[in-house]
Amino acid sequence: MKYLTFSLRAIVAFVFFLFSFSSQAQLQPGRYFNASLGIGYSFPNSDIDVSGSGFYAQGEYVYNLTKWFGLRPYAGVILTSPDDNKDQQFPGDFQVSTKAFVLGGKARVAAPIPWVAPYFEVGIGASMGSFKTITPEFNIKKSGVLLHVPFSIGLALGRKHNFDVGFTYYIHDAAEQFNGAFAIGYSIPLE
Repeated sequence: MKYLTFSLRAIVAFVFFLFSFSSQAQLQPGRYFNASLGIGYSFPNSDIDVSGSGFYAQGEYVYNLTKWFGLRPYAGVILTSPDDNKDQQFPGDFQVSTKAFVLGGKARVAAPIPWVAPYFEVGIGASMGSFKTITPEFNIKKSGVLLHVPFSIGLALGRKHNFDVGFTYYIHDAAEQFNGAFAIGYSIPLE
């Protein structure tokens, strides 16, 4: 719990720090399309060494209000299969997997640093698909629509900050799991 409190304080301090600058930190104000591809992962909400891995893809309509703040409605897919967890901490048939279409909206705050701008995103969305979390604590198999909370950290790269490298996470409390991805993206101007 103390780590969560420290993390929340660090995030709030980081956001206030970013609001104090007005130089370029991400794409120029305007509209863009961002496409991201990467490796997807699934993990249970418990401290156990069980995971799933697979594919991740996402498209975002980017509407930058300022050079450091933007809104990002998104749609994507995350497909993970259980990893070989037999040699892990707990023997048995424990697994976590996700096959879902994700849809929602996020807001991005970026630091005003040329060429390499760190960013943080948070939002809310829905996942449509199937979720499996089987651990010593949980035996959950869900299909349908689940609420998720997305958040991302990463770097906007390049002279125009049109390249993205980052970690994206989706927290699915109803399935007692979270999904993550290491992804690379590229933004294309729509104007």
